[in-house]
Amino acid sequence: MSASATMVKRQDTTPGRRAWRALLYALVFFLGAVFMFPFFWTISSSLKATHELYLWPPPILPETPIWDNYAEVFRLFPFGTWVINTIMVCFLATTGSVLSATVVAYSFARFRYPGRDLLFMITLGTMMIPTEVTLIPQFLIFKELDWLNTIRPLWIPHWFGGGAFNIFLLRQFIQTIPRELDQAALIDGAGRLRILFAIVMPLIKPALATALVISLIWNWSDFLGPLVYLNSSSKYTLALGLRFFDEWGRSTGQGLPQDHYLMAACVMSSTPILVLFFSTQRYFVQGIVMTGIKG
Repeated sequence: MSASATMVKRQDTTPGRRAWRALLYALVFFLGAVFMFPFFWTISSSLKATHELYLWPPPILPETPIWDNYAEVFRLFPFGTWVINTIMVCFLATTGSVLSATVVAYSFARFRYPGRDLLFMITLGTMMIPTEVTLIPQFLIFKELDWLNTIRPLWIPHWFGGGAFNIFLLRQFIQTIPRELDQAALIDGAGRLRILFAIVMPLIKPALATALVISLIWNWSDFLGPLVYLNSSSKYTLALGLRFFDEWGRSTGQGLPQDHYLMAACVMSSTPILVLFFSTQRYFVQGIVMTGIKG
């Protein structure tokens, strides 16, 4: 072991350095507990009885966990239908976003044509346009197409470009791939689409995974779109269905709190997204880090 390595090791084991590291770990643990407390409170509230919602101070843990609250969500509300609707919207919208964004990004990264850079800047400029600006024109278009109260407005637009952020993310990643691979494939007789799907896409899996996770989370938690376009409760997605709990309590005239059912629904609706994020975290971080290497 060299002298410099020995010196660094001794510095790491000094009392001051150990105290600073212990303080840092304690701070990280404290902040982690603070940020995780709302999720813990959601799980705890989902297992409480109705009378425990009125207690003050509110109990942190339920007296007796009531697991039937989760079953009651499916019995009192069309929660299963909302799950199916959300899965359909997420699958169709996410697939369209990733595929169309990949094609557009490949065009910006590999082809040279007049106005390419201008079109790319205009595409990036659309990210600065608030959603509310285009909401009314889109609503009028979908009304003329007779798409209101259907899930079509929630997924069909995603097949036309995939979003400026996904295009930017994939374009930057494609530019890190040597052009010699495309040229060699062209010499072998491969077409542009075959090069894209057989050569380029397997090499940009981290970026594709990042775009997929971002698009899936966005579509899973989208509230404004379903609120504007959907009217029937049988066609709600989960994000809009969670808002239905308060409306259901007032419409039935029972006046009973629905917070324990709402919390149970929140736990069930957020769990798939948490599992997806942590299972794909490695690809997600790799895609974000490697996006700005070139270009």
